[in-house]
Amino acid sequence: MEDLSEKEQLEIMRTWWQENGRYVISGIVLGIALLAGWNYWQSAQRSAALEASALYESLLDNVAGGSLEPAESNAAILYAQYAATAYAAQARLAMARLYMDKGRDQDAAVTLQALLDSRGNAALKPVARLRLARVLLYQDKAAEAVELLSGQPAGAFSARYNEVLGDAYVALGRFDEAAEAYAVAVSDDPTRLTVDRTLVQMKINDLPEPGEVVAIDENLQVPAEEAAGVADPAVEEDAP
Repeated sequence: MEDLSEKEQLEIMRTWWQENGRYVISGIVLGIALLAGWNYWQSAQRSAALEASALYESLLDNVAGGSLEPAESNAAILYAQYAATAYAAQARLAMARLYMDKGRDQDAAVTLQALLDSRGNAALKPVARLRLARVLLYQDKAAEAVELLSGQPAGAFSARYNEVLGDAYVALGRFDEAAEAYAVAVSDDPTRLTVDRTLVQMKINDLPEPGEVVAIDENLQVPAEEAAGVADPAVEEDAP
């Protein structure tokens, strides 16, 4: 191109622009539109998170005050409009506790099951599973509690699961399986403080000897406070 005159070089550039200029302009416009769309999406996400956070804080105040109707109203908005956020999952845990406080154990069970059935929320589902199992025991549904907890992978909740699983087996009169579940619970790393090892050991000591005939108390229930998660050593994770 060094051998071409200035006029010829300009003519080549003019021809190239006529053939490709519209593509260059289109690319610039598209890039600007994508950048604007990304900024808008980020702004909308921040706004939604702030709104969900405010609703969740209001719901916690409702729960603390025992105000069921406004709590249900705030929870309904979180479930419908912010289902993909951690606040909706946290709201279900809080509502389940409030329902248990109000003696509405079936509503608590339905709320916890909805959390288990939801997408995502992997960090909170073990808490929901544990609390639902306790609610089922409170409802004299020990077999359902066993089904809910059996076969769960070992992890941070293994000891808690096995303690409640042992309670369910005791309610069913399956004492050998109860002993096995309690043994797993107390074998957990003592530094993790996941269960009250002294209490679990007392449960083991209270199990009947092999061959001993024991009358099963069909009215055996866990306290409502424990079923609601008040006595649960697993503290709910803060929503982001």
